Amino acid sequence: MRLQQALPIGLAAVAAANPLGKRAAIDDCLKAANVPVDTPNSSEWKNDVNPFNQRLPYTPVAIAVPTTTDHIAAAVSCAVKVGVKVNPKSGGHSYASFGLGGENGHLVVELDRMNKVTVDSSTQIATVQAGARLGHVATVLYNNGKRAFSHGTCPGVGVGGHSLHGGFGFSSHTHGLAVDWIVGATVVLANGTVVDTSETQHPDLFWALRGAGSNFGIVSTFKFKTFAAPSTVTAYQVNLPWNSASSIASGWGALQDWLSSGGMPAEMNMRVFGSGSQTQLQGLYHGSSGDLRSAIQPLLSKLSASLSNSQQYDWMGAFTYYTYGGTVDVTHPYSSVETFYSKSLVTTALPSKALNAVSQYWASQARSNSRNWFIIIDLYGGKTSAVTKQAVNSSAFAYRDPSYLFLYELYDRVNYGSYPSNGFSFLDGWVKSFTDNLSTSQWGMYINYADPTMNRTYAQQVYYRQSLPRLQQLKAELDPNEVFYYPQAITPAK
Repeated sequence: MRLQQALPIGLAAVAAANPLGKRAAIDDCLKAANVPVDTPNSSEWKNDVNPFNQRLPYTPVAIAVPTTTDHIAAAVSCAVKVGVKVNPKSGGHSYASFGLGGENGHLVVELDRMNKVTVDSSTQIATVQAGARLGHVATVLYNNGKRAFSHGTCPGVGVGGHSLHGGFGFSSHTHGLAVDWIVGATVVLANGTVVDTSETQHPDLFWALRGAGSNFGIVSTFKFKTFAAPSTVTAYQVNLPWNSASSIASGWGALQDWLSSGGMPAEMNMRVFGSGSQTQLQGLYHGSSGDLRSAIQPLLSKLSASLSNSQQYDWMGAFTYYTYGGTVDVTHPYSSVETFYSKSLVTTALPSKALNAVSQYWASQARSNSRNWFIIIDLYGGKTSAVTKQAVNSSAFAYRDPSYLFLYELYDRVNYGSYPSNGFSFLDGWVKSFTDNLSTSQWGMYINYADPTMNRTYAQQVYYRQSLPRLQQLKAELDPNEVFYYPQAITPAK
C-alpha cells in the first residue's frame, strides 16, 4: 500500500455548497495535482460526456483524464476534499449512465486513455489497463501468442465495468465469465491509497471487486490469466419456428430440459435471439463445423429445427463476425449511442406456469410492439457450464448455482427521437410475467444490464443476493462515506 502525497487542504475550503463553487474548487485541486482533465465544452468533453444511452444524460462537475495510477489517486483525493462523489468510466457503456454518476455533479474519472495491454510470455498473464476496450484487448492478446480470456463480443465495451461485474459472452459456457479470469488488480481506494489485490493480497477486497467492483475503488490495471485461443471455432444460427405462445412454450421447455440434463457440450455457446422479425438460436462452437453438427443434432431433433447457417473461423474471425461489420480494435476516441430502456434477469428453469405466462406475453404484447425490441436468452448455467462450476462464494458475483440456467437481456429502443414516456411498461410487464411466477430464490438480475428505475434497496437485493450482507460490511470498512456512489450503489452496513 502506498499513500499519495497530501494535497493542499486550503483548496477544499473554497468549495461552496453550489455546483459552480465545487467545480471551481475541484478544477483548482486537479490542476495543482497535475491531473489531466477535459476542458468543459471542448470536443473531448463533449465526447466523454455523451452517454451510450441517450435517454440518460448527466453533467459531471469535472472529468479527470488520467494516464497513470497516481493521477487517479490524486483525482480521488481532490473529490474527497471538495465533497464530490466519484465514478470511474471505462468504456461508457453503462445502460444506466453510472459511469457518469447516474446523476449530475460527480467527478468522472475517464479511463479510456489508459488502454495498454501486454502479455508476459513466460506466465501468459495479461496486464490490462482498465480503460482498454474488449476489441482492443482481444486483438492484442491474439497478436501476442494467440492468447485469449473469456469476455463479451461488443468491441467498444470497456474491460473495467464488464469484467468487474460479470462479463458474459460466447466463450462463457466453455471458459466462464470475464471476472473468473482476473487474478490481480491495482486499485485506488476511497482514502487515496493504492493497493495491489489478489487471492493472497487484500483477499476481502479482491472478493468484492469480482462482482461489485465499482463500489469499492477504481481499478487502474488488471492481471488476467489467459488461455490458448482455439484454432477453429464455428458460428451458427438455427431459425426457430416459435410463431405462437404454444410453440414458444414447447420449444423453450425442450431447450431447458436439454440444458438442465447436461445435454449441452462444454464446447458449445448458445443464445436465443428474439425480435419483431425473427427468433433464432445463435452461438459459437469451440471446434469444427462437423463437430458442431454432431453436437447440436440431439437438440435440433427436440426442437423440430435444422441448422440454417454455420461458418468456421479462427478466433479473431469469429470476434469480427459478431461485431456485424464493426471495427474490432477500437480505442480512444470512440462513440456509440442508442436510445433505449433495458432490463435483465437470471433464472432457473421456468416452471410451466411461468413458461406459459412469459410465452403468452412474447406472442401477444411483444409482437404487437412496433419499436426495435429484442430479447436475448443466454444459455448460461447447467451441469456443463464453466460459469456455474465456480464455487458459490468464490467471488461476490451472485449467480453460480448450476440451477441458474438462463441470463436474459430485454431491450427496447427507438431509432429516432426520444423514448416514449409510456414505453417502460412493455419490458416491466414482460419481466413481471417471469417474477410473478417464480420464487425469490429462482431469479435475480445482472448489473451489467442495469435498470435505473429500480430503487437502491431493491436493486442491491436483486443484483447481489446472498453476497449483499458481506458487500455491505466491506463497503462500511472501505468506503464508509460513499465516495464511490451512484444511485444503486451498495449501502454501507450500519
